Amino acid sequence: MTTPARPGQFTGATDNAADGGLFTDTLIDGIPDIVGADVLAAETAAANAKTSETNAATSATNAATSATSAAASATAAATSETNAANSATAAAGSASSVAADAATATTKAAEASTSATNAAASQTAAANSATSAASSATSATGSANSATTSASAAANSATASASSATASANSATAAATSETNAATSATNSANSATASANSATASAGSASTATTQANNAATSASTASTQATNAGNSATAAASSATDAQGSEDEAEAWAQKTNGEAVTGEGYSAKAWATGGTGVDHTSGAGNAKDWATETTTTADNTEYSAKEYAIGTQSGNTNGSAKQWALGGGNSFAIATPVTGSGGSALYSAKYWADQAASSVANFDEKYYGNYADDAAAENAHEAAGKTVTVGDLYYNTTLNAVRYCQVAPSGTGAPVGTWQSIAQQDLSSYATNGFAIAMSIAL
Repeated sequence: MTTPARPGQFTGATDNAADGGLFTDTLIDGIPDIVGADVLAAETAAANAKTSETNAATSATNAATSATSAAASATAAATSETNAANSATAAAGSASSVAADAATATTKAAEASTSATNAAASQTAAANSATSAASSATSATGSANSATTSASAAANSATASASSATASANSATAAATSETNAATSATNSANSATASANSATASAGSASTATTQANNAATSASTASTQATNAGNSATAAASSATDAQGSEDEAEAWAQKTNGEAVTGEGYSAKAWATGGTGVDHTSGAGNAKDWATETTTTADNTEYSAKEYAIGTQSGNTNGSAKQWALGGGNSFAIATPVTGSGGSALYSAKYWADQAASSVANFDEKYYGNYADDAAAENAHEAAGKTVTVGDLYYNTTLNAVRYCQVAPSGTGAPVGTWQSIAQQDLSSYATNGFAIAMSIAL
């Protein structure tokens, strides 16, 4: 028995019965070749669909990578925002430190500005990633369309094969399977395109978020700049306050211790000038410093009056009223008891010591004249002479026997037995004189 020719050979391979051909008609014998060609086309379409599927997967991967890049860009933008917020916080803290922190606030503002620039760059990168994802999605969509076209061609080829011969049913079935697989690949490609489109949308959303974060970072940078400006203004105000404080300090110092003129022109002199002396205060009429008023003993305190010390112990000749010490001890620079404190001759006035001495002398003189109480003349004379004193005319004593004051009329000669003559002072009869009341009445009347 002749071996039948294998299907799939080129046209003419089975048109001879002697060679095992089933048909003698060349057109009929060419059907297997046609079916084989259709199968090959279906296989090719399936391969193309597989390639499209791979391309779509690659596009999806690229879209995922783009999405990841966009997410990274968004993260970078968020980090930039955080940095800007930190910079703003640092700038706000710097405002309370006035002048010294103003520079720090400015630096933070610069950092915030840099962060804003970085965020803008991240936004641009995210936008580029979104564009790439969109391009990948477009490519995936084109691949899916190619796969769909290939699937349609395969379906047409399968239909032609089915119409050509029942014998090519298996090939047609295989082509249908290829068609199904191609359709599945097309579906997968479409899904990949959809995923890519979603990734593109997500990337666009990330880009939008990055834009928002960049705007926030710019706002933070602006806020930081405002805070830096406020800190600068605070520093300026502080410097102005410091200047005012320095002026007040200088004026206070002048009022406290300036001694070469008025503390403030036209307003008066310092406490130190009034206390210890200074230009315009020392020995000035109506002025004089406290120290001079207390201790000056060489001149006046204010060109008119003398100091407390001068009035207490001074010896200046210009002080014609004399000091307390002179009035106590004696006049002149040596406080001599016999020197008058003021005046001379009949108008001379002496110290208290001088008059005390005079009083003591008077008492001594009185003791010379009045002997005290004795029983008789002899006892009085003997006691006086025993004291080393001399009995003279006019001496007195009180005679306790006669209850009368006696005076010496004739001084005794020598000592011992009394030879002097003593006479009692007779009591006068005052009965004929005016009474006290009458005398007072007459005085008032006169």
